[in-house]
Amino acid sequence: MSTVEKIAPGQAVAETYAHWLATLRLDDIPSQMQRVALLDLVDAAGLCVAARETPYMQQIVGGWDSEGPCTVIGHTRRLDAAGAALANGTGTHGEDFDDTLEGAPIRVAAMTIPAALAAAERFGQSGSRATLGIIAGLETICRLNHVAPGAIHKAGFHPVGVVGAMGAAAAAGVALGLNAQQQTMAFGIAGSFASGILEYLTEGAWTKRIHPGWAAQSGLRAAVLARTGFFGPRTVLDGPHGFFHAFAPSIDAPDFTHLQQDLGTRWYAQQIAFKPYACGTMIHPYIDCTIRLAAMGIAADDIVQIVCPTGAGLVHRLWEPLADKHTPPSGYAAKFSMPFCMAVGFFDGDAGLSQFSDARASDPEVLRLASKISYVIDPENEYPRNYSGHIRVTLRDGRKIALDQPHMRGGVRAPLSHDDIMAKARANCSYGGWNSDQADALIGWLQALPQHDTLAGFAAVGSGQPLRATT
Repeated sequence: MSTVEKIAPGQAVAETYAHWLATLRLDDIPSQMQRVALLDLVDAAGLCVAARETPYMQQIVGGWDSEGPCTVIGHTRRLDAAGAALANGTGTHGEDFDDTLEGAPIRVAAMTIPAALAAAERFGQSGSRATLGIIAGLETICRLNHVAPGAIHKAGFHPVGVVGAMGAAAAAGVALGLNAQQQTMAFGIAGSFASGILEYLTEGAWTKRIHPGWAAQSGLRAAVLARTGFFGPRTVLDGPHGFFHAFAPSIDAPDFTHLQQDLGTRWYAQQIAFKPYACGTMIHPYIDCTIRLAAMGIAADDIVQIVCPTGAGLVHRLWEPLADKHTPPSGYAAKFSMPFCMAVGFFDGDAGLSQFSDARASDPEVLRLASKISYVIDPENEYPRNYSGHIRVTLRDGRKIALDQPHMRGGVRAPLSHDDIMAKARANCSYGGWNSDQADALIGWLQALPQHDTLAGFAAVGSGQPLRATT
């Protein structure tokens, strides 16, 4: 097992990290890390099927101008590698039901899994090589996002889009078997491909959905170019005009130890959390609180107000402008409204895919309750180290109720089980119009990914056709 503890004299951070990636072997990966990667793969695939008939996915798949040999999960049309990476990344993230990372919040699978699969399928790599690429990509995202936590958001960029391009370069590069020099170049190229701004927050625009897909195809293209010897900057991460200088300028000294220490012995990606609700991750514990409130027999009309102590880091994206969050303009925008998500959870006992239709987002009953929900900043809140939920309820009869959820369900403190994630994937496939046989064929094939000699069977199961090959 390879471990790199420090940078050699004259060696850039990207070179050190690329050397480690180039030495990875699947036999060296702990079984728990392999388990997380395959669970994330199944979770992502189910989400792609769930989103298959949405307008944005029909536009992405139908509008891409290059067909090819690569599978778009949930669709019969096959695209070139970049198109498949774009489509599968967008499908994974589109309904905001995909994984997250506690401690340094970011999505992980949507940028990396599509890049590894597309690279392996296009260039004839084995299932074990694809699995290794997935693991490399997941780990790279998790480590990179710890280097300057919060600063990329602060600069107005979406980490999914910018960090995602680098993670996808790792995923595709390892899937393709790049050597250390080529992988370094892939990072150098991907740094210039990274993109994604936060303006989607204003109107609930669809650009957020496309960010991980664009990152996936960007990292894939970077790896393919690097394989030819295309010259990218070695100092892409730590240079004077490098990645963090551009995307996280508020950080004077990015903490590159996350890309240097404990490589191969500590796996950041084992901290990946799986989401039980189809909305902003930090909202989940608050939804749990309002579901519990409803279970106590409290009626919505009995509630005067709900005040939520919250971490300052949640306010910009999930609470403000508060008037807009009380009346989100669409079902998609509602996913990033703390008041709406809490209110719909109160009435429905859930915040799944069905709760975020445009019609539900304009339901007067839900919006009346949402209008009663506000926040106060709690300086003791543990966010982002821990996602917790807190509500302080005042009732018409004068009673006051305090409910707290100490952590996110699905996170490291209360992880979803293997059966939970399989059930979620099957439910998502059903939501997308697939029957149980189609779902089981896809899930079974993906769980056995490391055993497949090639990805030849992927197109059949990925499109919902009968399974004919498993090698």
